[in-house]
Amino acid sequence: MAKKIITKKSENFMYKYLNNASPTGFESSGQKLWLEYIKPYIDEVMIDTYGSVVGVINPKAKYKVVIEAHADEIAWFVNYITKDGFIYVRRNGGSDHQIAPSKRVNIHTDKGIVKAVFGWPAIHTRGGGDERPPKLENIFLDCGCTSKEEVEALGVHVGSVITFDDELMELNNRYYVGRALDNRMGGFMIAEVARLLKENKKELPFGLYITNAVQEEIGLRGAQMIAERIEPDVAIITDVTHDTQTPMIDKIKQGDLACGKGPVLTYGPAVQNNLLKKIITTAEDHKIPFQRAAASRATGTDTDAFAYSNKGVASALISLPLRYMHTTVESVSKEDVENVIRLIYESILRIEDGEDFRYFS
Repeated sequence: MAKKIITKKSENFMYKYLNNASPTGFESSGQKLWLEYIKPYIDEVMIDTYGSVVGVINPKAKYKVVIEAHADEIAWFVNYITKDGFIYVRRNGGSDHQIAPSKRVNIHTDKGIVKAVFGWPAIHTRGGGDERPPKLENIFLDCGCTSKEEVEALGVHVGSVITFDDELMELNNRYYVGRALDNRMGGFMIAEVARLLKENKKELPFGLYITNAVQEEIGLRGAQMIAERIEPDVAIITDVTHDTQTPMIDKIKQGDLACGKGPVLTYGPAVQNNLLKKIITTAEDHKIPFQRAAASRATGTDTDAFAYSNKGVASALISLPLRYMHTTVESVSKEDVENVIRLIYESILRIEDGEDFRYFS
């Protein structure tokens, strides 16, 4: 069995980082935590207009390699406050309205956090066979106020951002479980790659851009911006993908992927095949277990943004299998987290300065 990569210190950072709220468009507090952690392992910092953060190793090198994750989590916005003090919401990213009832939330205001709950009528009051499901139109927040004026006095206003009040935990010493593992676990993993390179005294022949991009959840927007700024030659992206072993998932449509069986390598138009082959060979040589997935037109991750930027960038996707995506109990295998870190690290060490991944020239 391979030596454990994640240390107690790095796991403490992981808990702090994942428990911090980082909603799409409001990622700054999480980005500051992330940057503070990776600063000892990098040579230079790049921060763009909307808050994507890049730690650079060998910034003067001409050939540029990116490893990337996204920093944002799904959330809600305050959309309408009734005269009685109830709050209706709209999505910030792909938030799931069906899991909202009875959840505790934090409303982020200039005066600090305001606690609230997604209320829901008790089963006793839903008589006559009334089993209406939760919809965006009927879920609402209750922050203990009896008027709109009282709500606003707390600092809450239309546009205030809302996150679920759930923190990271472990199940059976096997899974990390919490909200926003999609994809702040990716940010943690690429930070660990930076740490390993420094601690193992690895000298890279190219510039490495460890990139934590914003606004993925609303259309890969942060990656689009930062890719144009970096102008990389190669990009290895990490994000999450669906574990399909739980009830109610159709493997014919979603594939046969499992937590605990290793990173997932995706085939698809945005994935450069020669780069993918190098990653597969790396996994095989280092006995890192991996799974395969297929994408159709797009991967749905920041891979697409990097691949089609700057006249084309050789890009690949290394995914972390995850259960219960876009809920407060997203779950990943601790072993898979280690193996994604290991695969990105070893793949980087295989890339040569100026390597041309084109099919022919």
